[in-house]
Amino acid sequence: MKSAIRNLPSAIPSGYLFVFLAGCLWGSIGLFFRALHDQFGISANAIAYLRPAAALAVLAPALLILQPRLLKLPRAYWIFFALFGINTAAYNIFYAQSVLLTGVTTAAILLYTAPIFVSLIAWRVWREPLDARKIGAIITAFVGCALVARGYDVAALRLNAFGVAVGVGAGLTYALYSVLSKAALKNLSAWTVLTYALFAGAVYLTPFQNPADFAPLVDQPAAWLPLLGLTLGPTIGALALYSAGLRVLPASNASIVATVEPVAAGALSFLFLGERLEFLQWIGGALVIGAAIWLSVGKR
Repeated sequence: MKSAIRNLPSAIPSGYLFVFLAGCLWGSIGLFFRALHDQFGISANAIAYLRPAAALAVLAPALLILQPRLLKLPRAYWIFFALFGINTAAYNIFYAQSVLLTGVTTAAILLYTAPIFVSLIAWRVWREPLDARKIGAIITAFVGCALVARGYDVAALRLNAFGVAVGVGAGLTYALYSVLSKAALKNLSAWTVLTYALFAGAVYLTPFQNPADFAPLVDQPAAWLPLLGLTLGPTIGALALYSAGLRVLPASNASIVATVEPVAAGALSFLFLGERLEFLQWIGGALVIGAAIWLSVGKR
C-alpha cells in the first residue's frame, strides 16, 4: 500500500497523458474520412464499412496470437452482440456522413451530444432522476448545438439541416454504444467487446456495399495509407491508450480529459483542411463540451 501511494504522483500524470493522446487520436477520425473521400473518391457508405472491417482484420489476428482467450464469447452474449452490431453499423454510417456533410469540427462537436442522450436514456430506462444539473446541461448542450448548426442564420440552417440531423444521430448512436459497452464490460474485456462490436457492425454493413466503391483501393494503392492510419490510430490505438489511462484514473476524470477530441478535431481540420468556424459556432462548441464536462463532474 505504501509503495502504491508513493508511486501515485508519477502514475497519475501518465494516465492523463494517455487519455489526452487518445482524445487527440479520436479527433483525427475526420481527417482520415476526408482523405479517403476527397482524395481517393471512396463513398461515405464504403468508409463506414471499412473502418470496422479493417480494424477487425488487424485486431482479431493480433488477439488470436497474443490473447486467444479474449476471442471466446460466452453464448449468452451472442444475441446481445447481434443487436449491438446494428447500433455499431448505424454509428459508423452517421459519423462518416456527418463529417462529409458538416465538416470535421462540427461533426466532432455534435458527437459530444452523446452524454446528454446517455442522461436521457438513464432517465427513461433506469429511472435515474433528471436533477437541476442534468436539465441545465441538456439545455446548455441544446443551445450549443443550435449555435454550432448556425441556427442564427436561417438560410445556412436550411441548407445543411440534414447534415446537422445526421450529426445528432451520430451522437445518439455513440451514446447507445457507450451504454451497451458499459453493460458488456461488466463481464468481458474491452478488447473482446470492441472485437465483436466491430465484427457485428461489419456484418450488418456488408450487404449494402457496392464493390465498385472499393476500386480506389486497387487502382490507387496510396489509399491504403489513410485507411491504415484510421485503423491503427483513432480506432485501435486510441482504445489502447484510453484503457491504459483508465488503469490509474477515475472514469469521470478520463471522460473529462477525453473532451479534448473536438478541440483536436478543430485544430487538425484548421491546419490540414482550412476549415473555419464562425465566432458563434465556437461559442456553441464550448457550450456542448462544457455540458459534457458538467455531466462528467456530476458522475464523480
